[in-house]
Amino acid sequence: MEHTTKTTLSQTKVPSPTPFLPIKGAIFDLDGVLTDTSELHYLAWKKLANDEKISFTQKDNESLRGIPRRESLLLILKDKKASESEIEEMMERKNNYYINSISTLTKKDLLPGARDFLVNLRAIGIKIAIGSASKNARTVIEKLDITDLLDAIADGSSVKNQKPAPDLFLYAAKLIETPPSQCVVFEDAAAGIESAIAGGMWAIGIGPKSRLERAHVVFQDLAELSVKKMNESLTRVT
Repeated sequence: MEHTTKTTLSQTKVPSPTPFLPIKGAIFDLDGVLTDTSELHYLAWKKLANDEKISFTQKDNESLRGIPRRESLLLILKDKKASESEIEEMMERKNNYYINSISTLTKKDLLPGARDFLVNLRAIGIKIAIGSASKNARTVIEKLDITDLLDAIADGSSVKNQKPAPDLFLYAAKLIETPPSQCVVFEDAAAGIESAIAGGMWAIGIGPKSRLERAHVVFQDLAELSVKKMNESLTRVT
């Protein structure tokens, strides 16, 4: 399995946004698609906000979906001024809170249908990558025991420009040596859907349609999705 821990793309030329079939590569966001650690992220941000005496609610947390750590922190801080060193310290503190919480994750924390869908994709020769903005993606993947089902991992350390820029997914496609136009991205966040479309890929939303209006097709979760249903739904789009 290929992976990287350093920035490799800083400026990306966006290809023509015209995906086509057949699908040869599948790129999955991690949180909200294969597992759900959103509550753990919320509790970590909430603890930090409490430390800093900042109001932070579940509704506020929803606006952080798919957003990298630094941008999330700046949204939480709002108008509160902080030096660069203070920002770095707060990001590290939040990350430590989160890492402590994910230590209890196991393969039982995979969302319904996730493992079966990954297995079925591999069975027909579709290459699989993770495209997650999280810098803790590898730790979560190991805890979920799905490393052997993946061909590559692109995470928050892989590229400079994060979602909604297309760089992360384009890098994932490069790792699995698959044309972006024949990749499908599975995302639960609007920023991720925009990223996939900007990269010229198919975008399948996982979650409520109200949040994923720009996706080519939307499913509530992977449990209701099969390879056949995926292909049929994308064929109807074309």
